[in-house]
Amino acid sequence: MGDGRGDEEECRVALLNGGGAAKEGWQVVSGGDGKLRRRVWEESRKLWVIVAPAIFSRVVTYSMNVITQAFAGHLGDLELAAISIANTVVVGFNFGLMLGMASALETLCGQAFGAKKYHMMGVYMQRSWIVLLACAVLLLPMYIYAEDVLLLTGQPPELSAMAGRVSVWFIPLHLSFAFLFPLQRFLQCQMKNFASAAASGVALCVHVAISWLLVSRFRFGLVGIALTLNFSWWATAAMLFAYVACGGCPETWNGLSLEAFAGCHAMVRTRQFVCLICSLENWYYRILILLTGNLKNAAIAVDALSICMTINAWELMIPLAFFAGTGVRVANELGAGNGKGARFATIVSSVTSLVIGLFFWVLIVGLHDKFALIFTSSDVVLDAVDNLSVLLAFTILLNSIQPVLSGVAVGSGWQSMVAYVNIGTYYLIGIPMGILLGWLFKLGVLGIWAGMIGGTAVQTLILAIITIRCDWDKEAMIASTRMDKWSQVR
Repeated sequence: MGDGRGDEEECRVALLNGGGAAKEGWQVVSGGDGKLRRRVWEESRKLWVIVAPAIFSRVVTYSMNVITQAFAGHLGDLELAAISIANTVVVGFNFGLMLGMASALETLCGQAFGAKKYHMMGVYMQRSWIVLLACAVLLLPMYIYAEDVLLLTGQPPELSAMAGRVSVWFIPLHLSFAFLFPLQRFLQCQMKNFASAAASGVALCVHVAISWLLVSRFRFGLVGIALTLNFSWWATAAMLFAYVACGGCPETWNGLSLEAFAGCHAMVRTRQFVCLICSLENWYYRILILLTGNLKNAAIAVDALSICMTINAWELMIPLAFFAGTGVRVANELGAGNGKGARFATIVSSVTSLVIGLFFWVLIVGLHDKFALIFTSSDVVLDAVDNLSVLLAFTILLNSIQPVLSGVAVGSGWQSMVAYVNIGTYYLIGIPMGILLGWLFKLGVLGIWAGMIGGTAVQTLILAIITIRCDWDKEAMIASTRMDKWSQVR
């Protein structure tokens, strides 16, 4: 993470500012392609140090949810729909809020690490624990009154009742977010994602064993599934804290500090848009599940859509790892005062994630009538999933680039601007278009989903334009000012 300015001046490629820059970039590529390849290789190496373990830990962690849904799907269609509604809507709604609050650390800790202000990283994490725990307590009524909330959104009574009962058992899982999310971001900002990967791998093994024991052996049903998720997430949080507290981060963790309490109000006030951007992204496709619950044959429609959303979210762990990696790389370079390095990191990450997205697009199109067998053996549900597979493929393709651009926003501290973009594209374009196609044109779940994909496409285009037009040297100066300000908060 040295300054790299000389090399960067000689390797001006994409994300160019105007025609003159484009010409200059072409001259450099044509005359110094060997140096460009070295720059790409070096940046890719730095990126994959973060992304590879992040992909593993995220895929493994989300696999716990996939295993949960697989066990529920073999209990029955209603049970699968109930666990999908509870996990996707009730837990997911709060997951988005908590993840948004925790994402403030991706800017603060990332730029602090780049600026070599290591001691502040542990303080920032503790502030985040306090803020997230308070937020988690305030959100508990959502779990307690989940059945009433689902009924208000138009879900069928039988489905709402079963989902409401299981939601109460997810309260320990909800509280684990307050500790686990800050720990993960604290570690990833200092390139220690291997610890998260190892903890997630152990937790997955435990999760499979306990799921079989409670659901298949002791027949605890949906309650057993909820208890298993609770235990697995808390086990992951406990392992990460043990790693941090027992010497894994000697420069950035100096024990519990009273400084953490002093800056809590400022963190909430100044990082509220971080919460908004992540929450809006997290809720967007969860709203699709709610809208689908209002269609005819809701249980089958929700089953089919929840399977597609599970596959989508499972694959999304890869772009989200690039979201994390891009945010860290951009924040590190800006914190070190290297704006052009941040630009180059954005290019490499975007292209790499897009190539991976194209691979999964081909995979889903090729296996359109087979991938749902993981979750169900119902012919009706399998046919419904097959009908949705094309939309799933294009959703995966769009999501291969959008999280990377959001990672640039988090690493640069643009969250407030991107939050407004998300509100406009998701909630003023995507959802109204989905409702229009789904109900007025009677396309059902196909129309709802297609409209929401349109919102994502517009959002991705706007984020790309914002990123291309960015003045990276100016962003490096802003990052330096931000670090000076936050290091003085006591």
